[in-house]
Amino acid sequence: MPSADLPLADCRTYRPDLPVPGDFDAFWSRTLDQEPGHEGADKPLFVPVGTGLTQVLTYDVTFPGYGGQPVRGWLRMPAGATEPLGCVVEFLGYGRGRGLPHEDLFWACAGYAHLVMDTRGQGWSAASGATADPDPGAAGTVPGFVTRGVGSPETYYYRRLFVDAVRCVEMMRAHPEVDPERVVVTGISQGGGIALAVAGLVPGLAGVMPDVPFLCNVPRAVRIGALPPYTEIASYLRLHHDRADEVFRTLSYFDAALHATKATAPALFSIAMLDEICPPSTCFTAFNHYAGEKDVRVYEFNGHEGGTERHRAEQLSWVRSLFAGLATGQAARS
Repeated sequence: MPSADLPLADCRTYRPDLPVPGDFDAFWSRTLDQEPGHEGADKPLFVPVGTGLTQVLTYDVTFPGYGGQPVRGWLRMPAGATEPLGCVVEFLGYGRGRGLPHEDLFWACAGYAHLVMDTRGQGWSAASGATADPDPGAAGTVPGFVTRGVGSPETYYYRRLFVDAVRCVEMMRAHPEVDPERVVVTGISQGGGIALAVAGLVPGLAGVMPDVPFLCNVPRAVRIGALPPYTEIASYLRLHHDRADEVFRTLSYFDAALHATKATAPALFSIAMLDEICPPSTCFTAFNHYAGEKDVRVYEFNGHEGGTERHRAEQLSWVRSLFAGLATGQAARS
């Protein structure tokens, strides 16, 4: 299907001004430092899972996320590793759950630790999700998650989810078998938006790989996006005409393109020019505003599936080069 968005040449220079809440930094500092229940929360649990696989070790992970609430995940690691591992932390697309323990062995087979974080309350489109979302703001929302608690940044669903993601990265950086200087975050669509937010909120990451990222330049995406999830916001505003300013103010705290302006880790983006779910101009907004070293792979004739397995090969090559450079730097310092 032909793109209804900007052509590629215009996307490459598209860098619109983003609305920045005056208390953006204070809001996130307060959220991460003082969110209820973080102090004294339970420690992470890593329970071995028997999968019948001999080359990959799998652990059922439970860790304290927002408010100390339990969040689940799978940790997969190459068997027989003797030195601290580089680690890929992955966040999932909209509606996806963490799946089954024997799935998605790519990064572990490449020699890295791989943590897949379950997404609270989601998991209806792919196998199972195992993390509940005690939700104070669901009343009156459109089905889905992007309007949950949207009346205030304090109650918005993605506040809880972004905190979960930050705590997940902190957990893996503290894992005794992981090199804390070699942790990369990634994700497709919603997961890509979460990865960008984490890159802006957590200093010292080795890298970030957002694929066809969601939650970027949300005001534009809501106005031109042809398919859910952005249409959920448009449907909400179709019912609540007087709440547009309030809604877009809340969303500005969670716009991944705004978080990208504060991210400095090296980044490898992917953007698809026929994407009807995450319009390419919105993804380029995040890429063009990204504050750190960055590169992008553009898939001109693909939709929201992006570069699929071809792009995963690109990611593996990029991560290997990134980690090799870090290892060289560590050796030079020792």
